[in-house]
Amino acid sequence: MKKLFILVALLSSLIGHSNEDWGPTGHRTVGEIASHYLIEGVHEKIKELLNGQSLALVSTFADEIKSDDRYQSLSPWHYVNFPFDSSYDAHPKSEKGDIIIAINKCMEIIKSVDSNKEDKAFYLKLLVHFIGDLHQPLHIGLAEDRGGNQFQVRWFKEDANLHWVWDEKIIEKFGMSYSELAANEKLLTPSELEEIQSGSVEDWMNESRLLCLDVYEHTKEDENLSYNYMYRYAHEVRHQLQKGGIRLAVLLNQLFA
Repeated sequence: MKKLFILVALLSSLIGHSNEDWGPTGHRTVGEIASHYLIEGVHEKIKELLNGQSLALVSTFADEIKSDDRYQSLSPWHYVNFPFDSSYDAHPKSEKGDIIIAINKCMEIIKSVDSNKEDKAFYLKLLVHFIGDLHQPLHIGLAEDRGGNQFQVRWFKEDANLHWVWDEKIIEKFGMSYSELAANEKLLTPSELEEIQSGSVEDWMNESRLLCLDVYEHTKEDENLSYNYMYRYAHEVRHQLQKGGIRLAVLLNQLFA
């Protein structure tokens, strides 16, 4: 029985990462970076709504509630899948929702004068998480391999899957906390910052989709990913985290200014 339990736990760790996204460090980095870009007065409003909790702390809330049966219907809100030869607009939408529908729903409830404080806080926590998810390229992925969860690879000779690599493994390799990652974000010129802040949620999704396509073009199944892969994509991961934080701030400034 003990051996069976260990086997089940191992299999879960290898293929059961469809419910993960960036991992706690990645999400907290996005939340922390966002706090750096809030305009005057917005930070105070958010802090009051969240009863003093930081954006970094609440960024993992949407994953934490997955173990609660009351929120099972929210699981499809973390991602969207469609073929590479199609587009979000052209492909049929899931009846269960997707990440774009989720983000719009969160903003709608936060803005509504009919929403109470509890609802606003709940959907704000979800929004913080979903904007992080939006910038993890495998969350704008393919249904056939469950966003890379069934795309088996090796990470420095250890069994893994592509989704897991992008969720956590590359970030873990930095050996840095979320606060260290946020404190060491790339210095941006005014024009670079303006470019990141521009566009719509769908534009940001399409940008992540292009990175997803690049990942599939440069990753082979059962490949051992190691230093060369880090060299190619480590800066992309950090840039995605930075863009996620900046763009989360854009939305929060619009919602709470």
